[in-house]
Amino acid sequence: MSLINKQIGEFSVQAYQNGDFKTVTRDDVLGKWALFFFYPADFTFVCPTELEELAENYDAFKAEGCEVYSVSCDTHFVHKAWHDESERISKVTYPMLADPAHVLANDFEVLIESDGVAERGAFIVDPDGRIQVYEVTAGGIGRNAKELLRLVQAAKFVREHGDQVCPAKWQPGAETLKPSLDLVGQL
Repeated sequence: MSLINKQIGEFSVQAYQNGDFKTVTRDDVLGKWALFFFYPADFTFVCPTELEELAENYDAFKAEGCEVYSVSCDTHFVHKAWHDESERISKVTYPMLADPAHVLANDFEVLIESDGVAERGAFIVDPDGRIQVYEVTAGGIGRNAKELLRLVQAAKFVREHGDQVCPAKWQPGAETLKPSLDLVGQL
């Protein structure tokens, strides 16, 4: 079953961000774009490369009005320890959400119950709290922050221009399509 347009559930989790612990709730997410970036566990191998790349592109996400939330089933204490010990993770300034009770992993349907960790999943959530884009990859396959940013931009464009759609490899400013009977069989 597709998760597209699924309303995210209520949640309240602890997070580590910029040297502090804080609580993040569903209400904090509503009203802006959000990227929920699930990864299996702190102190692992592919995960730090992904979180570092997100950190390097964080300003671009913020410029799009999109908050980045990395999420694992570790605690906020483990997030802090990883941030303190890893050169790559020390670059992270976006909220690192702790999900040891698996509230988010269950809601976004990425929990690997037998291991107590999350799949490698990325979810773009619109300002109404609805999932507009998602992808889930196998544990050994890292994701591309620039492609996720492009998908945020495309989702924003489609929301703002409901009569237009974004073709393959669309970039902001590029041509879009207006679905119509005249286009059927012409592309």
